[in-house]
Amino acid sequence: MANEGVDRRRRRFLVAATSVVGGAGVVAVATPFLASWKPSARAQAAGAPVEINVSQIEPGQRISVAWRGRPVWVVRRTPEMLELLPQIRDRLRDPDSEIATQQPTYAQNEHRSIRPDILVLIGICTHLGCSPAFRPEIGAPEVGSDWPGGWLCACHGSRFDMAGRVYRNVPAALNLQVPPYSFVSDDLIIVGEDADGGTA
Repeated sequence: MANEGVDRRRRRFLVAATSVVGGAGVVAVATPFLASWKPSARAQAAGAPVEINVSQIEPGQRISVAWRGRPVWVVRRTPEMLELLPQIRDRLRDPDSEIATQQPTYAQNEHRSIRPDILVLIGICTHLGCSPAFRPEIGAPEVGSDWPGGWLCACHGSRFDMAGRVYRNVPAALNLQVPPYSFVSDDLIIVGEDADGGTA
């Protein structure tokens, strides 16, 4: 017989050892390959929701944070700023925020926000992607005596009110975009997470 004198225990040991080493080799090769499919920590952080404590924002002040590589502005509007919003409707292109892609449904209102005093916007002009300057002063000299406060894009002159709504007869055709966000508490918002708990 051909198998005479063969140590079966040794054969089983060698087969088992070869299988273990082969399996470890497959795992060693597959792990980095599968890991390459997963987004890097930097890429994950770039798209992750951002927490903002709004209690430190003074009335009339705007802060800027980064979310998905874009500036996000958070403004604590004063009662005076809110009072002016309905008074300029006839000067705006889309005063009722009817273009649904420009804000979540919970921000499709006169003040374009969940809470009237806290405004959250993506700080990119909807014309060609410049970042408009925050000009909250009423009657700012370079804008005009009838200026109620808002944003002025220095690139091509587009103007936006204190709700991010675009004026008529300017290059930008759309309101500034409101990102998905939600309130975790009275003082904490999360940009990138909808009020219903979904993420964008």
